[in-house]
Amino acid sequence: MNVKKIIIPVLLLLALFSCGRSGVSRGIGGELTGVPVGKYWNEATPYNMVLVTRSAYVMGPGEIDSLWGITIPTRGVSVDNFWMDETEITNSQYKQFVYWVRDSIIRERLADPAYAGDEFYKITEDEFGDPITPRLDWSIPIPWTRNTEEEEAAINSVYVIHPITGQKMLDASQMNFKYEWFDETEAAKRHNRLNPKDRILNTDYLINSDEVIVEEIIISKDTAYINDDGKIVNETITRPLTSLYDFVHTKIVNVYPDTTSWINDFEFSYNEPYMRNYFSHPSYAHHPVVGVSWEAATAFCEWRTMYLRKSLQRNNVKIEKYRLPTEAEWEMAARSGKTDNIYPWGAGSAEIDDECFMANFKPGEGAYAADKNLIPAKVRSYQPNSIGLYDMAGNVAEWTSTAYTESGNKVMSDVNPEYKYNAAIEDPYAMKKKVVKGGSWKDVSTFIRSDMRDMEFQNRGRSYIGFRCVRTQLGDNSSRR
Repeated sequence: MNVKKIIIPVLLLLALFSCGRSGVSRGIGGELTGVPVGKYWNEATPYNMVLVTRSAYVMGPGEIDSLWGITIPTRGVSVDNFWMDETEITNSQYKQFVYWVRDSIIRERLADPAYAGDEFYKITEDEFGDPITPRLDWSIPIPWTRNTEEEEAAINSVYVIHPITGQKMLDASQMNFKYEWFDETEAAKRHNRLNPKDRILNTDYLINSDEVIVEEIIISKDTAYINDDGKIVNETITRPLTSLYDFVHTKIVNVYPDTTSWINDFEFSYNEPYMRNYFSHPSYAHHPVVGVSWEAATAFCEWRTMYLRKSLQRNNVKIEKYRLPTEAEWEMAARSGKTDNIYPWGAGSAEIDDECFMANFKPGEGAYAADKNLIPAKVRSYQPNSIGLYDMAGNVAEWTSTAYTESGNKVMSDVNPEYKYNAAIEDPYAMKKKVVKGGSWKDVSTFIRSDMRDMEFQNRGRSYIGFRCVRTQLGDNSSRR
């Protein structure tokens, strides 16, 4: 028997079989098998978050309140799955952000020649010894106690001393967070495409598309820096569109809560104890953070995303970013996806009787304490709605990502509705309004309804406005097997 005649056909069959298995890459195999996409990552429920399942509902008030003259339009909409924080972000949780900013500033100064001048606090080489852009080394602890005179100066540089009590306090003016964000919405628009021919619709019908002249596209982008006086400068620059980098914006935001809002929101009141203690004292650790502007809340979401992604870096796991909820998402979550639920607990009233209430709000004129809470209550003080979300009515009102317009949902799509407007520095102040939902501890029952809406300027922190984060769920875990 000729061994070669047997071996050669067998090898050919094995080769053909192996090609068939990898089919797409080799172009052999005959069947459409798709490309290898890797193992699907079944995302676990994020810590302290609840899955809000996709639903269709009628957005806006189901009836017009003749007493208040509210004429908010209604519209049938559908919203996809997303994760949402069980509670409003608390003082304790927000402090983690503020302290991270504090520590990053101290680390920068420990490596600054003007202070300790020790490059020990920065990573300047990669794992192969090649030089890289220097970045902070968070594995090296800050020498809070046993330190040199230079290190002590770097640490103390972020604190101030109270002129009367001598108390050492964090310098709120220095708590600035810098981040970059890519405006994928503008980058996707046809009139902003890099290739001029791609901006023209129906080019197939043009006799000579090569001779089509398209005007130069001028792009506005935000940039930010700290000037020589140590002040934040956020400005808008305009220039011709040249690359995708022109859609990258830089923002610097002071993230320390505006504790003075307790004084400025209420004239002729003795709210100084709240100003001094509400954010700093341990007894308020699990109360919702307030005095945070929309800009600072957005910065918190950016930091939270960065913080999580760094922990998942080694596993190469892709997640959607944390963000503020859209108005439609917030309302659907509060109503558990049901049109009939005008409150998180359903229809009806916010009062069970004179001594029992469904939420922290103002039941009557001056009756802030009738529900046993004078100011924001500790989170989870009241029963959650049917999907497990706490304080979606009252306690503190909450920021959404949606820009405020009087026409409301009428200007939005009916699928994943959202109206965005990224206000530039030079825009009129009236264009810097954002939608606020849920009502607060200082509002009457009408304004804590899930279908109601209010507004506030994006750079203003209030003693009655807080926020919570959401994250889009990738895929549909419920349909996976």
